[in-house]
Amino acid sequence: MIRLLRIILFPISIIYALIMWLRNRLYDWRLLKSTAFKFPVVVIGNLAVGGTGKSPMAEYILRLINPHKDIMLLSRGYGRKTKGFREVSIHDSAALVGDEPLQIKRKFGSTQVYVCEDRVFALNKIGSSGSGVLLDDAYQHRALKPSFSILLFDYKSLLKPMLPLPTGNFRDTLLESKRASLIVVTKCPHRTDQKIRRLIEQKLQQYTTAPIFFSAISYQQLQNSQGQALPLAAISTYQALLITGIAKPAPLRDHLSSHLQQLTHINFKDHHTFSAADLDAIKTDFAALKCDDKIIITTEKDYQRLPESFINTFPVYTVPIEQRILFGGQALFDSLLLRAFNIQS
Repeated sequence: MIRLLRIILFPISIIYALIMWLRNRLYDWRLLKSTAFKFPVVVIGNLAVGGTGKSPMAEYILRLINPHKDIMLLSRGYGRKTKGFREVSIHDSAALVGDEPLQIKRKFGSTQVYVCEDRVFALNKIGSSGSGVLLDDAYQHRALKPSFSILLFDYKSLLKPMLPLPTGNFRDTLLESKRASLIVVTKCPHRTDQKIRRLIEQKLQQYTTAPIFFSAISYQQLQNSQGQALPLAAISTYQALLITGIAKPAPLRDHLSSHLQQLTHINFKDHHTFSAADLDAIKTDFAALKCDDKIIITTEKDYQRLPESFINTFPVYTVPIEQRILFGGQALFDSLLLRAFNIQS
């Protein structure tokens, strides 16, 4: 039914693509204004809707840059119930600042994190003193002219027809990859076929001269709210209830299934706000697990939206993830990022 609806909506996709093309050309022709800044402004983004790994990439960059200089992070704060400019505190809620900015702030406590829909307004407000700002999900924010742009593509999306919304999942066409300073193909299989890798490179190189890197997700050990680790090797006799509200939960579900005795999955839409009814349903499903060794597993992003009372009552564990650059590209990748923030590698 959904597939049929997308086919029916194809004429709207053509109109949408034409509107987005015209919008981008107006910025390229300087008929619409893009604001540049004197300090490093590094943007992470994608052309598709969600699920490319922007948050793990932001964390990768913060781990790389933080030992050299303090940079700030600016996000739209998707899913928050507030509007306007706001600095993120570790004591905030996801409703105030969004789940992803809150996750970053809690993991990188010394990093100043801000949310604002208007990135130019926010950058003018916070300044930078030359240290630099990292922007999460701002590739399409053409009112801003970044000094360096990182464009992410989900591996599987490049193996399918890349159709615009609403028939497909792309907000822009591949033509817009020409603005990227570097490109990362994310969520690659750990054994990526060399021929497929070359086909992807050739596909992208029709539109861009930016260096292309490939990355994979590296799942870390489960952790509870006290930071205590639960190794995957220790959960083979466990039953678990997996709660997700992310764009593409299948890879995580498959990863965990291979390590657990039984996995039950409750899937919500991306950035879902957990209601009292949702929490009651989760409690019921958890109680139904017939095993003494049972836990609740969720993503770091979803964890930010769970009430503290729930986390303190149930054995809730998160699965931290990290980006891993493949095929020997990490040294060059890191050096390009360091230079983007005016750091000599």
